[in-house]
This record gives sequence, structure tokens and C-alpha cells, in this order.
Amino acid sequence: MAVKQLDLPGHYNPKHCSDASYFVKDVSAVMRAAHAWAKKYGVQPAGSDGNPRLKRKRIELLVIDDQIDFSFPSGTLYVAGRSGTGAMDAHRNLVEWVYRHLGLITNISCTLDTHYPFQVFYPSAHLKADGTHPTPHTIIKALEYQSGQYQANPAMAAQLKVDSVWLTRQFAYYCQQLEKSGKYALYLWPYHCMLGEPGHALAGVVEEARLFHSFARGAKNDWQVKGVNPLTENYSIFAPEVMTTFDGKSIPGAQRNTILIQRLLSADYVVIAGEASSHCVKTSIDDLLNDIRQQDEALAKKVYIMRDCTAAVVVPPIKVDFTDEAEAAFKKFADAGMNLVNSTDPIESWPGIQLD
Repeated sequence: MAVKQLDLPGHYNPKHCSDASYFVKDVSAVMRAAHAWAKKYGVQPAGSDGNPRLKRKRIELLVIDDQIDFSFPSGTLYVAGRSGTGAMDAHRNLVEWVYRHLGLITNISCTLDTHYPFQVFYPSAHLKADGTHPTPHTIIKALEYQSGQYQANPAMAAQLKVDSVWLTRQFAYYCQQLEKSGKYALYLWPYHCMLGEPGHALAGVVEEARLFHSFARGAKNDWQVKGVNPLTENYSIFAPEVMTTFDGKSIPGAQRNTILIQRLLSADYVVIAGEASSHCVKTSIDDLLNDIRQQDEALAKKVYIMRDCTAAVVVPPIKVDFTDEAEAAFKKFADAGMNLVNSTDPIESWPGIQLD
């Protein structure tokens, strides 16, 4: 049976999907509009979802890192995709899907990549043999640390209350662990999503849809913060890339987000969108898949990845293009039983989904 899609609300303007300066100016107005919308369309509270007696499914939407620095050309790490408008197109598809399926989505969890000035993936953490910092987009290999081509920045060591020899050894070990995993070498990124900076905020059009849904359905729509640990990367919302130090100890604060994993896998369906398909989306889904395989491989069938609500990292001036890596990962996810869909596909046509 066809699912009736709701109209797009009057406040929504597609032009805002490409406007980095757009933000929600009046949250109270969003609340009033959402309450009126819920009354007009008979949208029920999210607390009734998952109740077998009411035959309402629980659908969790995970939106990964749809932040200003990733979302617009003015951002420091814009996710352009090969089209050049990747993240902005993804926003439009995502928020229109949210508005049209407002009454079906139980909860929206938005992740926030959150960083400080000195972290292992920033140039500030490392010094070359001549005492200067490497540039963004530099790849550092373990052998380069071991041979003395790089050393840890003593200023960062002082912040962490360790000596620079220890930190240099840790960075060499960190590079080894990344290369051993087969996923990435240490890639130095431009400064992005710095806490307190404008680029850290959720894209305005996504935040507006998140708030509208929250008020319309009485949903918590929680934040999931990642990436604050100075000694490890956190592409995935579910786990850091490396969790130990060279001497066998745990990196303080580096742990798996088991609460979120359990909540998602207990839902009827999990829908995933966000940026970037080549990095944080890919790695998050990979981690989720690993947990699924440890529990029950059939759980993969409840995961839906909205392909048109994400894009890959492409940096034309230096010919960096991670699209192929994203496509290979998505094929792997589909082969494991996850569902690749588009936001424009009728939800009732999504493989395996049953909404009544």
C-alpha cells in the first residue's frame, strides 16, 4: 500500500540548502509551526512507535556530520563529490525526505565532528626535521616517523602532560596501527569543525528539519559528539580508529559508543545519511556492520543507506578523489545485506520494509 507523503512545510526553501549563512532565527516559531503541522496531518507522538499493539514501526534516522565545514564551498573541508554540489544536493534530498515522512521517523540522531587545535590528524601535532609543520593533505607513514622525518610537537606533548619522546613514539605506533588495519594511512586534514567556530554547527536547513520533526513528534532527536580525543581519529560515530598506546594501555576516553549501537539495532529500521560517504559515513557503517556480524547477520537487512543523501570527499585542486573508495564500501554493505536506496524512492518500495 502506498504511503501518503506529507507536503513540504511553508517555511522550507530549497535555496537554503546551498546557503551557509542560513540558520534558525526563531526556534519558538518552528515549534508553533510544527505543532500546527502535526494537528493538520494527524502526526502522532513518537512515543507510540514500536508498540506492537498499535502496529507502528520504530525508525531511527542517523545523520552523520552534516556540518557547515563539510556542507558548503565556504567550509574548510567541503564535501563536493564529483558533481561539485554533492553535500548541498544531499541536504536537499535529506530534509525533503524528513518533511515528507515526518510521521514515520521516530528519532533523528545527528553526529557532530568536534575538534580542538591540537589533534593527531592536524598539522599542528607534527614537526618535520626542519622544525616546520607539514601542510594539510599530507600523508604520514609509520616509517617516516620511525626514521626521524617527523616528530611530535613538544607543545602538544606539554598540553597532554607527557614528554615529546613519548608522544613521538605514540605517533609512530599510531601510524603503524592505521596501516595495519588496512583502512587508512594518517592523513592530515585542514582545520575543520573546531568547537566554537561557525563551521562546527549543523547546516541550517538540516537543523531546521531536525527541530521541526522534534516538536511535531515530541522526539528527543539527540546529538552524538565524536572526534574530541587528541590521540586518535574518530571517523566513525561508533568507535575511535585506535584505542591503545604503544605500551599497551588504553587511550584515555577512547571507547565504543555501545549505547547508540544498541539503540539503533533494537529499532525496526535504521536509515543512514550524511557526510562523507568516503570517510565518516563509510567508517560508521563498517563499524555497525561489524557489530551486526557479532550479533546476527540478519540485522543488516534493517539498515537503509540513502545514497542520494551523502557524497564523497573530492578536492579538485590537488586531485584528491575518494569516490571509488565510497562506491566499493557501499557495494560491500549491499553484499552484506544492507539496503542501498534513494530518498526519492517510495518508502514502501524499499526492500523488506513493512510499515503496517
